[in-house]
Order: sequence, then structure tokens, then C-alpha cells
Amino acid sequence: MPEQRTYVLLHGAWHGGWCWRRVADRLRAVGHIVFTPTQTGVGERKHLLSPDITPETFTLDVLNVIESEDLSDVFLVGHSFGGRAISCVADRAPERLRRLVYLDAGLPQSGKSAFDLYTPELRAARLELARASSAGLSVPPPPAASFGITDAADAAWVERHLTPQPTAVYALPIVLDHPLGNGVPATYIRCTNPGYSNTLPSAEYAQSQPGWQYLEIATGHDAMVSAPAELTEMLLALD
Repeated sequence: MPEQRTYVLLHGAWHGGWCWRRVADRLRAVGHIVFTPTQTGVGERKHLLSPDITPETFTLDVLNVIESEDLSDVFLVGHSFGGRAISCVADRAPERLRRLVYLDAGLPQSGKSAFDLYTPELRAARLELARASSAGLSVPPPPAASFGITDAADAAWVERHLTPQPTAVYALPIVLDHPLGNGVPATYIRCTNPGYSNTLPSAEYAQSQPGWQYLEIATGHDAMVSAPAELTEMLLALD
């Protein structure tokens, strides 16, 4: 009988656990345990949106699932903005993890905010969107095409579910007490048709890290939506 694995799949900005449905269903169908937590203030937890949400909140959203469910040997997957939270989880609880998987994700730097790693133009644009839409509380979601989604039905489904992202999680820094990954085996999966101009050098950084596995998938940034079968196979092939 194949080994039963535990996967924790974390979404990116403006998304929620809902975006992993197609991948989670496939993983569960072959006998694996899957959790798809939604971070505070977005998705089905959008009613909790407040100025008090910080990067620490997002970290605890994931860490508390792992601890409360007594999970170990976890394949922890972070998509896009989710790369920040999974890095913080690895920094604090590496003994719970079997592998980190960064799916087209931004890689954080200790002491820096997400905005610190953006271009000045992108940072200013997001701050202005937040100011105009919510007096600075949150950044409204972009259209699905920004995530490389070209199928009309998929785009409509995604846009129905996207919710504003708390601005503070972009503006406040994270602190890592150990090198990125904290010794946990790591895989970086780059989406080669992302649908946007990615100015963050995360994929290049990942390729330069000794011991990191680097893979590519020919689909848009939201691979869990546009290529769930292929992405599932990649996750199943990890060790």
C-alpha cells in the first residue's frame, strides 16, 4: 500500500483555501490527508478583515492548524504570497515538516516587508488602490487574467471568490531566526506562463540554493486552477 502523506496547501494573496479544491480532491482520492487553511480576513474568513491582521496572524493561521491537528512529516505548500507564511512556519517548527514547496512564490527576507521587495511603482499602485477602496485597510483583487487564467469559466469562478487582501501583511516585516527554510528540504515550482510581469527574483534565488529542488510547470500563476492534474502529479512525485 502506498505511503499515506499529509499535505498542507496554503493559498496566496486574495485567495482562500477554496482555490486548492481541484488539487486537494485529487490528493485525497489517492489516500492522502490534505488541509487547505484560509488565512484570516480573506476567503470565507473575510468577515474577520481588520487593521490588526499582520504577517504574524498569517503565520499562526498555518502553524496552529499543524499543531492543533497534531500533524507531522508535512508537505507544506505555499503559493505566491503564501511563501512568506510557510517560511515563518519552517523557521519555528521545522521538526513538523518533511518538505517545503514554494509554488511560484515570493521568497521573504528577514526584517523586510513584502512592500520592501516590490518595485516602487508596484508598491505605490497597491497603496493607492488600498486608499481608494478601503481607506487603506485592504488591497482589492485584480482580475483573474492577472493570475494567468485564460479559461472563461475558471476566470468567472476565481473572480467570484477573490477577496481583498489586508494591507498590513504587505507593509509589515517578518523576522526569521534562521536561514530561509531552516534546513527543511525545499522545492521551488515556477509557473512559466504566469500572466503578469514578475519582478521578484525568487525563482533565480531558488535555483542558486544548494540542495533546493527546482521545477517548472507550463501554466499560469494559479496552477492549482489551470493545471490541477499536472500540479498534483508533481506534488505526488516529491520525496
